[in-house]
Amino acid sequence: MGRVSELEFSLPENLLQPLFRTSKSSNLKEALEILVETSRIDEGRADLASKDILPTVLQLTQSIPYPSGHQCLMLALKLLRNLCAGEIANQTLFIALNGPGIISIVLRPAVLASDPDHGIIRMGLQVLANVSLAGEEHQQSIWRCFFPREFVALAKFSSRDILDPLCMIIYTCCDGNPSLFAELSGDQGLPIMAEVVRTASAVGFGEDWLKLLLSRICLEEVHFPQLFSRFYSVEESENSEDINSSDGHFSREQAYLLSIVSEILNERLREITVAIDFGLYIFGIFKRSLGVIDFGSKANSGLPTGSAATDVLGYSLTILRDICAQHCKSSLNEDLMDVVDKLLSDGFLELLLSVLRDLEPPTIIKKAMKLNGSQAADPSHSFRSCPYIGFRRDIVAVIGNCAFQRRSVQDYIREKKSILLMLQQCVTDEDNPFLREWGIWSVRNLLEGNADNQQAVAELELQGSVDVPELAGLGLRVEVDPKTGRARLVNVS
Repeated sequence: MGRVSELEFSLPENLLQPLFRTSKSSNLKEALEILVETSRIDEGRADLASKDILPTVLQLTQSIPYPSGHQCLMLALKLLRNLCAGEIANQTLFIALNGPGIISIVLRPAVLASDPDHGIIRMGLQVLANVSLAGEEHQQSIWRCFFPREFVALAKFSSRDILDPLCMIIYTCCDGNPSLFAELSGDQGLPIMAEVVRTASAVGFGEDWLKLLLSRICLEEVHFPQLFSRFYSVEESENSEDINSSDGHFSREQAYLLSIVSEILNERLREITVAIDFGLYIFGIFKRSLGVIDFGSKANSGLPTGSAATDVLGYSLTILRDICAQHCKSSLNEDLMDVVDKLLSDGFLELLLSVLRDLEPPTIIKKAMKLNGSQAADPSHSFRSCPYIGFRRDIVAVIGNCAFQRRSVQDYIREKKSILLMLQQCVTDEDNPFLREWGIWSVRNLLEGNADNQQAVAELELQGSVDVPELAGLGLRVEVDPKTGRARLVNVS
């Protein structure tokens, strides 16, 4: 007797007959395949709902032994998933029959197996994901069944096929439900998100549910420090929110978390208003990462580099760039100005200029200086190399964004005699793609509406400080439009 026949023989007749009758088949596997196909479309789901097939299928999933009945169990779960795809009658009946609890029981053998069955787990999660879309009652039922222990266990599986539906369920349950979101961002919920991020850093993700979750937790609400601190090693005070509590080492997960948050902020620049505390925390990470980076060797790649510390430096810098860019795109919203103003008052600009000044000049500038016999002001000064391709560009971008319509920043850069330094960034550089464009943007912002800075550039040109060798030696010079006050880089005829 074949395995399927053995399975059918072991199942109650009252489970098999409704399936056989509805599918017009006398074989369980074939009946399930027919019903799965029928349930793919709205009309089929509605017809099966009218025939009250869901209770039978739900009971069947409990009755199929695992792993011997793997194939039929997969089909039964797939049928449940389809039945609950937008069909409110089935979704509501699923909850009334304790569907979440049944799915939890059905998945347990697949989860605990020595070789976990990712296919069964994913299909079970897809059932719950479809049900979670039906409304608050459905979401609460799923949440109470799986939070927090089951969610933590599921988040540990190194499979994006499991991670994606899991993140969908968590986000859908919390979205629009402040009480559930409070639980997720609390002491019991953050371990779930820590496991989610840890898994995503290893296997990636295919859908945007993770980004929606991290956007809510890290940017729309200020729980980033608590989540970030969970990835320190035990000896570095794992649960501390003080970024100074560690000895300077960063983890792969911290770099990954910053990369995703940077991506989210860049994509939603016009939608998300970051909090002051978030901006200051990221600045603290950036400052500490500067202290652990090796600036002695030439970079051979852009972000991500594979070095956790270097990636933390780079992604914290791109986040700061976009925080400052929000000021440029927000019609000078007062709250956004407060973020940048607070950063500036904490020595943000002073540090950026110091880092930029210590970097070795762009390749084309160094060549021009050699051709013209120019030497650094201090021959004994040891320049630093960019830790990743694009580092100089990112520093210049942040400074340029800070200078946009901020007279205090414009004046500060002039007073620190750093206008020439910024002019030197208006060149192409093989190690910093788009440096020239960001350099021109920065100089434009420094000169716009600021007669003192325009005069300073004119004096530099008269003194030859700009023409030889930084710009004129490259066949370039800065012009300021007298009508608009905007700077541009032009070829010298």
